[in-house]
Amino acid sequence: MLKYRVNLRWSDEDKAFIARVPKLSGCMAHGEDPESARGQITEALKLWIETAQEAGEPLLPPEGEPVNPP
Repeated sequence: MLKYRVNLRWSDEDKAFIARVPKLSGCMAHGEDPESARGQITEALKLWIETAQEAGEPLLPPEGEPVNPP
């Protein structure tokens, strides 16, 4: 699995932990605790990448990854 940075924060408005992949627009999930939010974002990331690939959209490389790997 590609290693994208995930931001995790508590949302008073949603009363949940929000996990978001900043590099992938709209890739976010939530959970009652940090662990469940991390599990949900893992699934959301898989689906986001799968959907982008099916649509022929290019993926931004994860942090620290070269843009054009050798």
